[in-house]
Amino acid sequence: MSKTVSPKSRASGRVTLAAVAERAGVASMTASRAISQPDMVSAALRERVQQAVEELGYVPNRAARALASAHSKVIVVLVPSLSNAVFTAVLAGIQDALDADDYQILIGNTRYSDAEEEKLLGIYLQSNPDGILLSGLSHSPRVERMLAASRVPIVSMMDLSDDPAQLTVGFSQFQAGHAMTRYLIDKGHKRIGFIGAQLDERTLKRADGYRQAMREAELADPKLELMVPDPSTIALGAELLGRMLAQSPDCDAIFCCNDDLAHGAIYQCQRRGIAVPRQLAICGFNDLPASAWMNPSVTTVGTPRYRIGHEAATLLRSVIRGEAPATPHLDLGFTLMARESA
Repeated sequence: MSKTVSPKSRASGRVTLAAVAERAGVASMTASRAISQPDMVSAALRERVQQAVEELGYVPNRAARALASAHSKVIVVLVPSLSNAVFTAVLAGIQDALDADDYQILIGNTRYSDAEEEKLLGIYLQSNPDGILLSGLSHSPRVERMLAASRVPIVSMMDLSDDPAQLTVGFSQFQAGHAMTRYLIDKGHKRIGFIGAQLDERTLKRADGYRQAMREAELADPKLELMVPDPSTIALGAELLGRMLAQSPDCDAIFCCNDDLAHGAIYQCQRRGIAVPRQLAICGFNDLPASAWMNPSVTTVGTPRYRIGHEAATLLRSVIRGEAPATPHLDLGFTLMARESA
């Protein structure tokens, strides 16, 4: 007497693999192989199992698959913002790189907060991720301890490390800040201000590059720096332009730590009747899409955000597979976008 398998588990209400196997007329192990390793079965068998999956609405249980394979197929990605166009491009690159391997991506928004990063990492490590993608190189001692204890492959994005044991993909924030400042100096500017906001590690390294270039040219002056911890916005850029001119009225150029601030500074110049760049040069960082269409268009630093995400995810995937990286630090460089504003 044959026994009919209930299509759903009594405990969870989910359609079971056994039900799929019965519908397809195969053993459960064969159905599992057809779903997880389709290249290992014939096309006819694969089609029968797939038809049963679609008819029953079966969704594979990732937790059960992880127990069987020792791989969770989960990648954790922590970024400081989900609204910043810089990181949406990074995330797009990550997703495109991992899609083909059927990875589940757990995305966490740290909001530039150590406490939030600690909380998210603690939660996501419970999913036993196969790998982790982090933004930046600086983390709290607690995060460093959790990462070390997890023994999970990690790739850090957006900057480059000197540590050969740390895998990084990005470019030198310091060198990019130095290059933009050097560009302004070579254009004949001597009173070059630096406006910074948010004060995350990337902003601070750009500021260090600015300071180094100013010292080399014997133009350094603390009065030319204006750094605030506030979140970066266009409105803040307009406000800081006014504050910079109040503390250094002879300023002839301003390097803004990102394009949002540069846009706001240009708008404020237009309100005040200050000609850009004839009276005051303005430049930014990151080459956001709107920067090329501002009037005047913004001189800025182009950063390979999508490529950083894609290459970082590709590197992480290879390490998970046990492959040795060709280099621990992949420098994707930056591009100085000389336009009308400086």
